Amino acid sequence: MGDTHRIRFEPVELEIEVDEDETILDAAFRQGVSLMHGCREGQCSACKSFLLDGDIQMDRYSTFALADYESEEGYVLLCKSHAYSDCEIELINYDEDELRNAVPLQQLLTRIVALTDLTHDIVSLEVELIEPAAYTFKPGQYSDVMIPGTEEHRSFSMATTPTESGRLQFIIKRYPGGRFSGLLEGELAVGDELRLRGPYGSFTIKKDSERDIVCIGGGAGMAPILSLLRHLVEIGSTRPVHYYYGARTAADLFYLPELTELGDRLADFTFVPALSEQTDADWAEIGVTDGDFGFVTDVVDRREPDLTEAEIYLCGPPPMVDAAMRMLDGKGVARERIHFDKFTTTIPQT
Repeated sequence: MGDTHRIRFEPVELEIEVDEDETILDAAFRQGVSLMHGCREGQCSACKSFLLDGDIQMDRYSTFALADYESEEGYVLLCKSHAYSDCEIELINYDEDELRNAVPLQQLLTRIVALTDLTHDIVSLEVELIEPAAYTFKPGQYSDVMIPGTEEHRSFSMATTPTESGRLQFIIKRYPGGRFSGLLEGELAVGDELRLRGPYGSFTIKKDSERDIVCIGGGAGMAPILSLLRHLVEIGSTRPVHYYYGARTAADLFYLPELTELGDRLADFTFVPALSEQTDADWAEIGVTDGDFGFVTDVVDRREPDLTEAEIYLCGPPPMVDAAMRMLDGKGVARERIHFDKFTTTIPQT
């Protein structure tokens, strides 16, 4: 362990202690403080903040998340920052209610109980808890799943809700050579144990908001949105929900019956799948009431002329999230109303 220093966050007047050997973001998690974050790998800029005073050094990160000129001006990524003195930091993006209402990090031992192919490259991984017996998290959050035999991890969102006691579901896309997803090709099996750590993420329902909810997803990005939808059903929410899901072909769609069932139990729900390659699909034959063609962000752009008063939830491949952010910026949607998780398969270092 290194020396310990105090970090003061402005304008929220909150302090934590941080060891030199841990990042400021990890220190905050350890002490129950939920700073804004996304990938935790120095790629997404969600935790970008401004150093007002003190000595900070950063581990390697992507200049797509923090440009060289921003670093020179004093901006830092908290997920890559180590403090070597007491520091004062200005938070750029934060939710004060979430900030002080974090769920403590937990270490979990689980056992695989089901592995189910949902499409040709997307798998449902279900585990049961061995220790502890319950996992406290907020719908929409994610966990680090440790790669067996290593200290490496990959991050996956829970598709379940905390009420499904003792059981968790992850929806995972298989990538050729994927460090964890490659194990789903036959190396991992029912009965194997997996270690988890979490929860992380701010992809959560804002309890004091009554705004319309618009979800935009693709691929395995359905997982946290499914968790949110299941949660909204559980609490009897009456908020209007519009869910746009992007896929290449009809064969890439899954959970259509459950989405119909969830929609029937919500007061005002619209589900629109968008196919970018198969533009001659017969929606009635697929079992979809309302579908569209084109990239999902283009479909949202056409169908949602005014999103300025909505809460937006994005989760999917990085190019989709990037395109959605550009589209939402063009529509004048405030950044504090956009919630997203953008996971990557590899970490480019610069």
